[in-house]
Amino acid sequence: MIFINKRIEKMQKLRFTLILPLMLLLVSSLAFAQEQSTYDQHQAFDPTFMNNPGTYYRSGSGKPGPGYWQNRADYNIHVKLDEQDTTISGNTEIIYTNNSPDDLNYLWMQLDQNLFKPTSWGDEDTPIGGDRFGIKGFDGGYNIKSVKVTYDGKTYSANYLISDTRMQVFLNKSLKAKGGQVKLSIDYSFRIPQFGSDRMGRLKTKNGWIYEIAQWYPRMEVYDDIKGWNTLPYLGLGEFYLDYGNFNYWVTAPAGMIVVGSGVLQNPKDVLTKEEMNRLDQARQSDKTVYIIRPDEVGKKDMRPKTKGDLTWHFKMDNTRDVSWAASRAFVWDAARVNVPSGTAKIAMSAYPVEVDQNSAWGRSTEYLKRSIEIYSKLYYEFPWKSAVSVAGVVHGMEYPGMTFNGWRAKGAGLWGVITHEIGHNWFPMLVGTNERRYMWMDEGLNTFINYYSTKYFNNGEYFHKNRLDARALARRVLAHNTEPLMTPPAVISLNNYGLYYSKTALGLQILRDFVLGHKRFDFAFRKYIDRWAYKHPRPVDFFRTMNDAAGENLNWFWKGWFYKTWKVDQAVTGVSYVHDNPADGSYISIENMRKMPMPVEVKVYESNGHSGTVKLPVEIWQRGAKWVFKYNSTSRLDSVIVDPNHILPDINPSNNEWVRRDINQ
Repeated sequence: MIFINKRIEKMQKLRFTLILPLMLLLVSSLAFAQEQSTYDQHQAFDPTFMNNPGTYYRSGSGKPGPGYWQNRADYNIHVKLDEQDTTISGNTEIIYTNNSPDDLNYLWMQLDQNLFKPTSWGDEDTPIGGDRFGIKGFDGGYNIKSVKVTYDGKTYSANYLISDTRMQVFLNKSLKAKGGQVKLSIDYSFRIPQFGSDRMGRLKTKNGWIYEIAQWYPRMEVYDDIKGWNTLPYLGLGEFYLDYGNFNYWVTAPAGMIVVGSGVLQNPKDVLTKEEMNRLDQARQSDKTVYIIRPDEVGKKDMRPKTKGDLTWHFKMDNTRDVSWAASRAFVWDAARVNVPSGTAKIAMSAYPVEVDQNSAWGRSTEYLKRSIEIYSKLYYEFPWKSAVSVAGVVHGMEYPGMTFNGWRAKGAGLWGVITHEIGHNWFPMLVGTNERRYMWMDEGLNTFINYYSTKYFNNGEYFHKNRLDARALARRVLAHNTEPLMTPPAVISLNNYGLYYSKTALGLQILRDFVLGHKRFDFAFRKYIDRWAYKHPRPVDFFRTMNDAAGENLNWFWKGWFYKTWKVDQAVTGVSYVHDNPADGSYISIENMRKMPMPVEVKVYESNGHSGTVKLPVEIWQRGAKWVFKYNSTSRLDSVIVDPNHILPDINPSNNEWVRRDINQ
């Protein structure tokens, strides 16, 4: 019917006029709520994420597959330290074994010292204002004098092409797959930078220069089943990816110097006095630090076998991915025994200048090193090598197998922190050999996580602070604003987000251990990862799948949101009502996931009669959407309801974490 009674029409218009503001308010309210919740359960619990099947080389469970392979590089290195022109010169011989299923007709090598050429990519990549890893103002780099190849009984001078920090060596005949072996011999030299991108360098002290020498020989790039040749350039920030092998190396240095290095000294009778050897033997049996060279003996002639000319120090280290060393006339040298579960003899040593020989500083270096190794060995995996050294020098903090370079001015908690962190890297990535140049979180983050426990257990928690991985503080300071996921390669991450590799990774693992899996399940899975991938090359998915497999939990929602995305956590209490309007019959509590990252939920409930209780809800509640209502068996009115009462989660908006009854203070 087209005709409408005028009176009815007028009443309908009036009713619409009155209802319209309410409708607009409701629509506005709903729109506001939708804007506040960006959660999508289909993204969070994505069934296609990390769903590729395992391969012959890498199992779907996260362990190496039956066909897993990796190539091998064994090194014999002879170098000389020349103080007059501050150079290292010598020869590196590499026996390279191709265990891959592919024939190789060229090899790639790392020339890390080329970072210090004025025209290097790393030099051009350094901001105008500089940064910790900058290398402006030094004219260095490798001088490659010859490259010879011996293969199939023939030796020849190889053709090679240098591209920034990489060298491609062309073979006259392809290196056979599945066990083919070739020998490279390279003569070279380079100038020692004073500030070597905070990875190496030299420091002047009152008793002489301290040389910390690393990235000091041409090294093989890794050829693996994931990328083939891994040839990302060395730009300073991103670190290293290396094959394992045995190292024999000889360092010729002025006779007045002490040389400490990765591995075990093979010729102590040639380079040490009888007194020094006796003291080392005492240290191997002592839990207390023993001086090998006391502060008052530094520079004394009777502390060296000879004072003129040179001495050659021979070190050996097996099944390692790298070696480094340090040399100086200025070293105070001390040592102590390291106790590991197997009872194998191991030793911790420190070398530092007399300027920092105080108990508040480097006088405790060996104690810090020894106890860190003992704690990590007990908790995770036994320290695999026979010795470890902590060296004070220009480098603020850098790690190598059995060797750490730590800032010489560090003291107290700062010195403990840098030593336990750098030696912790002997587990990640020196033992578990990850690709640091692509996935920095796999070494810095996992190491920062285990540092939390070494600090907790060292000397009854002398330097331990429970808020060291404060989730709320990290959320406010970092996570609320970061725009780059942890999977970002370090060479392209903003320096403002650089710390995420450390803190966000460690916090994520802490959440898994304390809140999601529990200690027993997490610890078993974490140790299983180390055991599976010791001396091997895991990729991120191998870690994720091992944790899923060994803990018996599908954690893909966590791996995706925490590592591949920059999703935030924001849990809220949105309302309380009572069953049959009677608190004694129970309460309905409404919660909401306001941002993209799901997490399990812990709720603390306080009743007006003084009773309280805690409810824990699994992450699976968020598979159904952003809102969840659960029943709480209350016996009286609720005074307050709090989500995440123990501040375990990095909730970026704590203001909506608590519901309080309106009339509670009336």
